[in-house]
Amino acid sequence: MSQPTLPLPPTGLPVGSYATYAEAQRAVDFLSDEKFPVENVTIVGSDLQMVERVTGRLTWGRAAAAGAASGIWFGFLVGLLLTLFADADTNGLAVILLGAVWGALFGAVFGLVGYAATGGRRDFTSRSQIVAKRYDVLCDSRTAEQAREMLARLSLRG
Repeated sequence: MSQPTLPLPPTGLPVGSYATYAEAQRAVDFLSDEKFPVENVTIVGSDLQMVERVTGRLTWGRAAAAGAASGIWFGFLVGLLLTLFADADTNGLAVILLGAVWGALFGAVFGLVGYAATGGRRDFTSRSQIVAKRYDVLCDSRTAEQAREMLARLSLRG
């Protein structure tokens, strides 16, 4: 029986620091293009923040529509599974469509019940993500100086 892999802190020397992940990714891509051994490179995000971006107002209509949309997929799947076990005389397409309709109906009801349960405390939709304030590129100590020199050339390019 194998042991579960435990998280290990990153190792290596810093060879570059960037404000965005895209910039850090560009730096590592540059190193790779220059045939640098990138298997010795790590991108580390520091000072993590949870950012929630508000995408719109949540209304009764949106709650019902979102519930119906997710319900359609569940109903479609149930209808599809039912056709696998149905008689040969059964119209499979009708069963699938009926499953999608019932799924949409129940999904809309559940969406409305969920919205009502919040009591107006969260009348907006949003997306959340974890972002870092800074992204450091770390490199194995044997090749760190070479990586720094290469990344200095990249920064001169602009």
